[in-house]
Amino acid sequence: MTDALLEANNLVKHFPITESLLFSKQVGAVKAVDGVSFHIKKGETLGLVGESGCGKSTTGRLILRLIQPTSGEVFFEGRNILELNHEEMRELRSDMQIIFQDPYASLNPRMTVGSIVGEPMEVHKIATGKAKEAKVRELLEVVGLSAYHAKRYPHEFSGGQRQRIGIARALALDPKLIVCDEPVSALDVSIQAQIINLFQELQEEFGLTYLFIAHDLSVVKHVSDRVAVMYLGKIVELAKKYELYDNPKHPYTEALLSAVPIPDPAKRRQRIILEGDVPSPINPPNGCRFHTRCRYVQEICEHEEPKFRDIGGGHFVACHLHGVSNDKH
Repeated sequence: MTDALLEANNLVKHFPITESLLFSKQVGAVKAVDGVSFHIKKGETLGLVGESGCGKSTTGRLILRLIQPTSGEVFFEGRNILELNHEEMRELRSDMQIIFQDPYASLNPRMTVGSIVGEPMEVHKIATGKAKEAKVRELLEVVGLSAYHAKRYPHEFSGGQRQRIGIARALALDPKLIVCDEPVSALDVSIQAQIINLFQELQEEFGLTYLFIAHDLSVVKHVSDRVAVMYLGKIVELAKKYELYDNPKHPYTEALLSAVPIPDPAKRRQRIILEGDVPSPINPPNGCRFHTRCRYVQEICEHEEPKFRDIGGGHFVACHLHGVSNDKH
């Protein structure tokens, strides 16, 4: 797609399972990501949602090449980053950054905030000395902290403040794409709103593009332009956010949305309870991976995998309820 900043084609990541630590014979594989395709346009936010263990965070790390895919392609500004050598990839790192989920574990406790935010500038030779210090102070103020915080250590800050430091570090290299890996899930609800608003302000100010990974659908709706729903290593539905929230087509999406609280005590949503546990990614079900928990299951679902297709208006879904014969619906 020509106007896409990032495009992932049929991404696969299987983690091998060996007999023991001593013997390297492979006896199976965890199919964490199993054929994922999507694109993100410049200045857009794509939300990626799903239950824990569905492969969301692994997908985020794959497109940054923090882990190597088993197969597939990742294009950034038209270049397949999986074909780049070490030096070429190092140069590209400044354009692609990540904000981690845990603001306590992602910051080095032995480094001052100024060193944490300034280190990427030195590594990529963007700024040193007083120019770096000035840039650090500027970034801290941009994310809602003060310049004097540069001399403090991470343990002196709250969770929300630590996440602001993480955001400042990600901004240090003027990136084009930021992968936000559940950046507010470890924070209090009131702080979540502040950080989400900060993300939106920064996007407008710096023209950023986000892949926003989360399991909270209400958070994703607030921050995203389009939303992709992931289940057991595959994307099962992708659409513009209002289309997906108002007109979900996949039974899994319906179930997820039924659990989102409505901020009106006079209204009630019919809760859809999914029966059974999420199948193991080591041995996913044949056919549609969701058929073991689906209330609309048909015989075809048990042996034929549904194609991920556009059913109109850029609304993609992988479900036999919306196959070729049902596209008009």
